[in-house]
Amino acid sequence: MPKRGLAALAITTVALILLLSFKTPDEIPGSTTGTVAVVEPVTGTTIVPGVTAAPTATAAPTASGAPKATATPAPTAASGGTTKVDGPVVETRYGPVQVELVVSGGKIKDVVALQLPSGRRSGQISNYSAPILHDEAVQAQSANIDLVSGATYTSDGYAQSLQAAIDQAGIG
Repeated sequence: MPKRGLAALAITTVALILLLSFKTPDEIPGSTTGTVAVVEPVTGTTIVPGVTAAPTATAAPTASGAPKATATPAPTAASGGTTKVDGPVVETRYGPVQVELVVSGGKIKDVVALQLPSGRRSGQISNYSAPILHDEAVQAQSANIDLVSGATYTSDGYAQSLQAAIDQAGIG
């Protein structure tokens, strides 16, 4: 009897540990549940992750697994001497990140997040970090911005896309 009780206790303990360590997937491919819209505070533009007008670039992870951006689109001139430059799409562990840089008079006037990671937790993190990253970029007038705690991959992708847009715009 003691052997059976000990075996039952061991099996129950292992099952409990496995149950408590189970992590649900952040996003199920092809699923629309959990999609979160991101509203840019300055421009009022609503961004629905997964819905893009036209991807302008692609990205590939480096050998170290860090996100890396490739290819950049041409800047477009807007009214009033304002130039808009789309940064490349940077693929991160949790989803794509892309920003649009708005430049006027050689200064960064606005940064609009065109794509951010979506899904359950990723969407929450994007909603939290987007306004912080925006404010950091406009204040710093560069891509040399502080990472948002808990949003390291998103922050890194944001900074990479922003730096590529800054380089293409010829400022900084």
